[in-house]
Amino acid sequence: MPRLRQVPRDEADPLTAVAYQMLFGDRDPVAEPGTASGSPGNWWTVFALVPDALQHAVGGFTFYRSPDRRLDPVLRELGQARTGWARGSTFVFSQHCKACRDVGLTDEQVAALPHWSVAECFDAAQRAVLAYTDCLVLQGGRTPDGVIEALRAHLSDEEILELTYIVTTYDMHAVTSRALRLEFDDVDDPCREQPDLEGRYAGLALMDDERPDGST
Repeated sequence: MPRLRQVPRDEADPLTAVAYQMLFGDRDPVAEPGTASGSPGNWWTVFALVPDALQHAVGGFTFYRSPDRRLDPVLRELGQARTGWARGSTFVFSQHCKACRDVGLTDEQVAALPHWSVAECFDAAQRAVLAYTDCLVLQGGRTPDGVIEALRAHLSDEEILELTYIVTTYDMHAVTSRALRLEFDDVDDPCREQPDLEGRYAGLALMDDERPDGST
């Protein structure tokens, strides 16, 4: 379950109610969750806690899908999907794998997103976008000049700015989704102490404490 309260239909503000109707029909998305894409839909019901935050986020969706964008949708979706994988958000990664196919990327390319740097199915522009995405997400924006030069061989400054804005926006969505356990990111952290069967770790600890002279 999400870590924050979800807003039921009868508590939604008017604009949120419109979004609920578009996504969930006549259902209350808290009592009867589920979207057409297969996700629970609780990103919407949690963001509805702060209606202007929901509107602001939806404005970001409108921005990247606008016909005014100069950036090729194929390159945009590569950046968004890779962001999800790099940040470890199953929700962002899964949703944008689907979107990658919608804009014309092949199943081979989608499958290669986790290991793009050793894959041969991406062209030079796509590889530059993937490398830049990793700089933004995995390196916190630390970007070598060579990566920018590779981008500029294929993209205008305006396109690079659009890509930067969209990728970092989706990094925020990925982080938020994981932190609040939204949608497909409602999973336990796999990094935890495991059972010490038969007390073997305690024995190893004693061995580590022994000194060369036999003292402890």
